[in-house]
Amino acid sequence: MIQPFETTFAVPLSCEACIKDVQTSLHNLPGIQNVSADLAAQMIAVTGNTPPSAIVSAIQATGRDAILRGSGKADSAAVCILETHSSGVQDAVRGLIRMVQVGPSMTILDMTLRGVSPGSYHVSVRETGDISRGAESVGGVWDLLEAKKEARPARGVFGTIEVGKSGLGSVFLDKPIQIWELIGRSIVVSREREQERLRSEDPDTLVGVIARSAGVWDNEKTVCSCSGKTVWEERKEQAAKGML
Repeated sequence: MIQPFETTFAVPLSCEACIKDVQTSLHNLPGIQNVSADLAAQMIAVTGNTPPSAIVSAIQATGRDAILRGSGKADSAAVCILETHSSGVQDAVRGLIRMVQVGPSMTILDMTLRGVSPGSYHVSVRETGDISRGAESVGGVWDLLEAKKEARPARGVFGTIEVGKSGLGSVFLDKPIQIWELIGRSIVVSREREQERLRSEDPDTLVGVIARSAGVWDNEKTVCSCSGKTVWEERKEQAAKGML
C-alpha cells in the first residue's frame, strides 16, 4: 500500500462553486483523504494515495482541465515524453511519464502508453540521456553494476506496464529515489528485458529524456525547463496526441 502523499494540480477555477464541484468529484475517488483549493492561484491540493491520472480524470469529468504540478516542494517534479525512434513512423510520441517526489526518498510515477502492441513492457532508467540513436545510445541500466556487487535490485529497474488489445496501458509506481537523481537520464520502455540488446528500429521500444518539471508554481509560466512551453500549451499539445 502506497503511503498518503500530497500532489497539487493547476485547475481553471472561477468561483467557490467551482471548488465545491471539484471537491465533490474527487471525494468520490478511493484513497482521497483531503482536497483543498486556492482560488487566486488556480490550484487544487490533494492528499491521499490515488494515482494522479485518476485525479485528473475526475477533475475533467466536471468540465475543467487539470495539470499535475508537483508536491508542494521545489525541484519535486519531472516529466518524460516517450517516443519511438523507428524510421517511417509518423506519430513518434507513444507515452508520457509524470514523476513527483512526495517524501525524502520516495517518488511516484504515473505512466501512460498508447499506440503500441499488446503485451508486457519493461520500464528502466538508463545511465545517460543520449537518445540520438534511440535505445542503442542510452547506456546500461542505472545502478545495475553496483547492484550486482551488492546483491540487490538495481534502482533503475522500474517494473512492468501491461498494454491491452486497444494499445493503451497505464501504471502507477512508487520508487525509493529522489527526483534529482533522475534528471538528465533516460527511460526505456520495451517488450525486451533490460539486459537484452535493444533495437531502435523496433516501433514498440520507446525512449525519452527525464526533464525537470516546474513544481507548484515555482515557475508559473513553464511546465518543462527545457521546452519553455506554458503549462497549458504543453497540455494542449499532448492532449492532441492522445496522451492525456
